[in-house]
Amino acid sequence: MAVNKIGLKDKPVIELADHLNILLANYQIHYQKVRGCHWNVKGHHFFDLHVKFEELYNNAQLTIDELAERILTLGKAPVATYAEYIKNSSIKEITTEGLSEEKMVEAILSDFKQLIELEREVIENATENAGDEGTADMIIGFLRFKEKTSWMFRAWTGKN
Repeated sequence: MAVNKIGLKDKPVIELADHLNILLANYQIHYQKVRGCHWNVKGHHFFDLHVKFEELYNNAQLTIDELAERILTLGKAPVATYAEYIKNSSIKEITTEGLSEEKMVEAILSDFKQLIELEREVIENATENAGDEGTADMIIGFLRFKEKTSWMFRAWTGKN
């Protein structure tokens, strides 16, 4: 089996890059959802949630860039169109206009749950199949952020 430029075997790494592209597509849909929540939040928690949603979409934007660059490092091209994002994402778009604060937070928690599941699959794929500790380490950082933020949002909803 051929070895790529960073010392990993080609076939498992190409499969890992495909898996990362699925994660990237999900992040793109999540990113836009959080932007919509940021723009459309109304209610008693406006100031807190408006700032928090901005923090989340800024974090997602950085994560998206890291994912795309890792996919390129592994020798593939990242998906880069909304058609590809929608096709490859298990996270679905929602309309945030008129959505209550609680429903927005629930939507973000649902996205986080799906992203966490995907990230755990990527970590397993990276370590067990591709021998790619670099990708696993990167994804573990993303995972920790979402686990902590999920706990905080669950505390906010009172559904801890």
